[in-house]
Amino acid sequence: MLLKLLMFLLSLIVSLVDAQDLNFTYNGFNSANLTLDGIATFSSNGLLVLTNGSAQRVGHAFYPNPVTFKSSPNDSAFSFSTTFVFAIIPEFPILSGHGIAFVISPTRGLPGSLPSQFIGLFNETNNGNYNNHVFAVELDTIYSSEFNDINDNHVGIDINGLKSISSSPAGYYATPGGKFTNLTLRSGHQMQVWVDYDGKEKQVNVTLAPTNVDKPTTPLLSLDYDLSSIVNEISYLGFSSATGSVVTFHYVLGWSFKMNGQAEALSISQLPKLPRIGPKKTSRLLTIGIPVISLTLVLAVCSGIVYFTRRKRKFAEVVEDWELDYGPHRFKFKDLYIATKGFRDKELLGIGGFGRVYRGVLPSSKIEIAVKRVSHESRQGMKEFVAEIVSIGRLRHRNLVSLLGYCRRKGELLLVYDYMPNGSLDKYLHDQPKAQLTWIQRFRVIKGVASGLFYLHEEWEQVVIHRDVKASNVLIDGELNGRLGDFGLARLYDHGTDPQTTHVVGTLGYLAPEHARTGKASTSTDVFAFGAFLLEVACGRRPIERNQETILVDWVFAHWFRGEILEARDPTFGTEYVAKEVELVLKLGLLCSHSEPTARPSMRQVVQFLEGDVPLPELSSLCISASGLSFGNREGFSDLALSYPSSMDKAFSYTTTSIAESQLSGGR
Repeated sequence: MLLKLLMFLLSLIVSLVDAQDLNFTYNGFNSANLTLDGIATFSSNGLLVLTNGSAQRVGHAFYPNPVTFKSSPNDSAFSFSTTFVFAIIPEFPILSGHGIAFVISPTRGLPGSLPSQFIGLFNETNNGNYNNHVFAVELDTIYSSEFNDINDNHVGIDINGLKSISSSPAGYYATPGGKFTNLTLRSGHQMQVWVDYDGKEKQVNVTLAPTNVDKPTTPLLSLDYDLSSIVNEISYLGFSSATGSVVTFHYVLGWSFKMNGQAEALSISQLPKLPRIGPKKTSRLLTIGIPVISLTLVLAVCSGIVYFTRRKRKFAEVVEDWELDYGPHRFKFKDLYIATKGFRDKELLGIGGFGRVYRGVLPSSKIEIAVKRVSHESRQGMKEFVAEIVSIGRLRHRNLVSLLGYCRRKGELLLVYDYMPNGSLDKYLHDQPKAQLTWIQRFRVIKGVASGLFYLHEEWEQVVIHRDVKASNVLIDGELNGRLGDFGLARLYDHGTDPQTTHVVGTLGYLAPEHARTGKASTSTDVFAFGAFLLEVACGRRPIERNQETILVDWVFAHWFRGEILEARDPTFGTEYVAKEVELVLKLGLLCSHSEPTARPSMRQVVQFLEGDVPLPELSSLCISASGLSFGNREGFSDLALSYPSSMDKAFSYTTTSIAESQLSGGR
């Protein structure tokens, strides 16, 4: 027994000695035995290529063996030192993908990590989680406001998340106390990073410099921090990188690491060469004479032709003969690309069922626009759909978001709208909004949306059925007026490629039962959705509260049946509301949500009720029958058979069974 104990202690001491003596140096990676995942690979000349020409992808490279960073779980972390040479080369000089990070983590490969701003380190769920036990130094080339980044060219120290606890613009101090020299991480030039942790002083130092400069004596970042509670006793070390919508190449040329000591210096002259950037040098042109100069001019002309050909392909659009009639409604892709700054993530307004929406400013007119990028793989029906877009583009109403035009390019369709600076209404109603709308403001939005929907149904030269009336499709302009957006785009469900859509167009909670049953939309189905919208705005609740399994119309109906309908109002109103108006909206919401299409009012009648031109029928004289509750007073509604089921579960039963698995989530 004693012998076994001695053997165990001896093996433990040997492992600790090995951990404390861990030391490796890679001047290039031709013979390196690193563990790769994602799109990471080695080039033929020994470069570690973390990301290639793929968009929205992740690349990881880790030292293959686990590394002991502490003698025991409760001991202090050992000192360590590492240095590496990297380069970031974007596809476009002024645009870049995301950055690269040196990382110490409990596992290799960082499962579940996301690309883009998450740099392959974390995802939306675990970012910032104390249990991550991740230490990282990020070299970030994108500004992400959600992580409180200081700019789009910085170095940061990350603990368990991407909100850096210490960061600085990329650069170095050439001399102690000297002038700070800026560096551009995405310049394509190779640079060297040093990361040193002093286990006794509990201090992290990060230094950055070009490879033709010795290690500066003044670090770029110096942070007093004890990593003992962050790194596990056994961890892994390596690199993580990711791309976004813009293609970027991330390279590591050499890497050195040492536990409890200074990492061995890299031999810069032995490092592999980066891929050529720019045209080849022709240093002897001026010494060869006129023939060679002439040849150079020819080459310059050819290069110009190639450049403009590539540029033309980059902004190439699909233009067919039938589109020539729609010239004034068609935007150039180049103008939209410039307006949205290359569709940068910083300009992203939101992501919906059909694609991403970006803010932009047209370069010529300086008009603010919103651009929706919609994928379309099939050409079937596109001619008819564009004709419908152009027709809808003629709609003009103060409570509709104007559809200005479109652009077709390769496999996508771009729709251009007026930009609404205050976003969508649902952001003011749900999920602890930053700003509250008063009842007066909400009532004005309700009347505005009703007016816009009435215009679509009856006042324009054709009947336009919206098909998706809801709070997330109501945008707030600069004067806090409500504007209905995404009208008439239901055909996207037939010709789009979004797997979450079905032929039953709409959003769970707003779908009329007959629409979910037959798939046929009408002005009456729009009225049903508007009824759910009325209750949502007045109550500050979603039509279906998933956590509480509550159907809003049932909940309001129960309050009305008990004679206390005002108790269903949004409690944030306090005492600042007009009781008659709130009661009108709640009762009208119930009436519009009727399960029978013929019992719902038209939008013309809805507008008359809201403006006070026609009184809403009294809903107090009820009789209980075997089929449910029915309104007995029909005065003023000769064309409406007013009946209401005893439970709105009937009204929603078709919805939940028909499309529960293909619900559209959020605004489009």
